[in-house]
Amino acid sequence: MTDSAVKELFGEGHLAHAPSDHPAVPCAKVGVVLANLGTPDATDYWSMRRYLNEFLSDKRVVDYASWKWQPLLQLVILTKRPFSSGRAYKSIWNNEQNESPLLTITRAQTQKMAERLKALYGGSVEVDFCMRYGNPSTESVLTRMKEKGCERIVFFPLYPQYGSPTTATANDQAFRTLMKMKWQPYIRTVPAYFEHPAYIQALTNSVQEAYSGLKTRPSKLVASYHGVPERYLREGDPYYCQCQKTTRLLRETLGFSKEEVDTAFQSQFGPEQWVGPQTVDHVAELAKQGHKHIAILSPAFSSDCVETLEEIKEEIHDSFMEAGGETFSYIPCLNDRDDHIDALLAVVNNELSGWL
Repeated sequence: MTDSAVKELFGEGHLAHAPSDHPAVPCAKVGVVLANLGTPDATDYWSMRRYLNEFLSDKRVVDYASWKWQPLLQLVILTKRPFSSGRAYKSIWNNEQNESPLLTITRAQTQKMAERLKALYGGSVEVDFCMRYGNPSTESVLTRMKEKGCERIVFFPLYPQYGSPTTATANDQAFRTLMKMKWQPYIRTVPAYFEHPAYIQALTNSVQEAYSGLKTRPSKLVASYHGVPERYLREGDPYYCQCQKTTRLLRETLGFSKEEVDTAFQSQFGPEQWVGPQTVDHVAELAKQGHKHIAILSPAFSSDCVETLEEIKEEIHDSFMEAGGETFSYIPCLNDRDDHIDALLAVVNNELSGWL
């Protein structure tokens, strides 16, 4: 839709019949906001502490009673963990742009999405991105979108599989922002796309391209997802089941046998029983079983981040090699690959139905 068509449809800023002294109102638009997990502003102690405090104080992430959790968090965890987390982030930091890879990649995804939507709809769509934790904050971005005239907003948490600590908390933050607005924009939240054909095809393409460049074909492909406590599954969170289905669809599209592809879960912390197997232990067991050449990818992450670039490529890699492994091939997240943007665009266009 062209800018002139938008003006014809909506009117020039909705002011056609307003008095001359009426405050200026921007022409009505539709907004698309890509929402990712978040990033610290820097790797120093205080930057990491602010980020971790916001992240670990979220009841969607750690749902223990505040009287029990907050003293432990403030007095113990946040005195030590900013140092170790800071070292992890420093090892992967984008020094050229002085930001985390997650921020760099999410910005690139947003720019490509904006280009695709502009080609389809002209200037009637505004595209931006926000972070659940850190900057740019959800509140600042949604507020800016509204100020630009976005009366309708598609809010897109970039998590293929729905999870309470990911998708739900991103939506929560968007709704908290709306609660502060006198005039709320209409908003649509994007559902999980764990089985969307275009997403599965993009994953398939990434694996096929990686395998074509390897001298030795891996005997195992490990799909490693971020873990959650088993209790979440019992309480109705569909994340674990959606992860399993993503792996199955990927395997079937690749034409691999069941014996060639495993599902595992990483990033466990705390005393609870988590869904498994744990990736760091599973890859070591694979090496001991004779699987000397494996490949690993992370279908739950839309962008490479500390959990993939540091945890998988360093900690999990070392676990496999120390157990006798020989070739550990990490397949990058889909990031801003064109086929990934195509998949995200297909999801967005479905949610724009009836609005444009």
